Amino acid sequence: MGGMGGMGGMGGMGGMGGRSQARNRPTQGDDERYDLEIDFLEAVFGVEKELDTMRLENCDKCSGSGVKAGTKPTTCGTCGGQGQVVATVRTPLGNFQQVTGCQACGGTGQSSTPCPSCGGDGRVRRSKKIQLRVPPGVDKGSRLRVRGEGNAGRRGGPPGDLYVFINVRDDPELKRFDNVNISSTVTVPYTKAILGSTVKVRTVDGPVDLKIPAGVQPQATLLMAKRGVPRLGNDSARGDHYVTVKVTIPSKLSDEERAMIEKLDEKQK
Repeated sequence: MGGMGGMGGMGGMGGMGGRSQARNRPTQGDDERYDLEIDFLEAVFGVEKELDTMRLENCDKCSGSGVKAGTKPTTCGTCGGQGQVVATVRTPLGNFQQVTGCQACGGTGQSSTPCPSCGGDGRVRRSKKIQLRVPPGVDKGSRLRVRGEGNAGRRGGPPGDLYVFINVRDDPELKRFDNVNISSTVTVPYTKAILGSTVKVRTVDGPVDLKIPAGVQPQATLLMAKRGVPRLGNDSARGDHYVTVKVTIPSKLSDEERAMIEKLDEKQK
């Protein structure tokens, strides 16, 4: 995500002196991106994570100035401190003056001995561990902003931000939809579907008893209210858990089972 916060150097559109001043102004550092993968339940209830990030920080040797310690910048002899040079360009329509940034000083108007540690940039890339609290209810594609943990700014400018993009590993049983709802399937034998029963259903809160009403039809959906995902930004509000009932019918019956079902079938006529 580099460049998201790097639009600060476009000011100063006046004369040549104004351009030089703009180039020497502190500029905000670029933003950084970090991709974080978490488990399904971590996304549901939130988690604390330690991020090992890489970013540009101020150089300790030159204190972020980019100038070799013990030396001082001098006025650039090429542009006279303006940061720009004027060249005359001949064209069929006549001579025109073209203003370009000074290559000798990089448009700063000053000539200096670059810091050997950072190469004159004033910043060096280092690793830093950051503690991040992932809130309950995040989902795939969620983006978290950590202010001030991006790249250091130039010439004392403020740092950029760190943007953490969330990816969530799938759960083999529980599926998430509409951000806050959960769906799953429970399998019951046909006798339990006819007579009714109570079964254990795995939810994000752990195993929970679910009452199967007598005469439940195959593929019927039963609701477990407020057993879903906390709403992002309001974790006291939760979605629901929808359970689809799958009914198993045996492919083979014992003689006793067949006799009982045939007797029941006769009563249905």
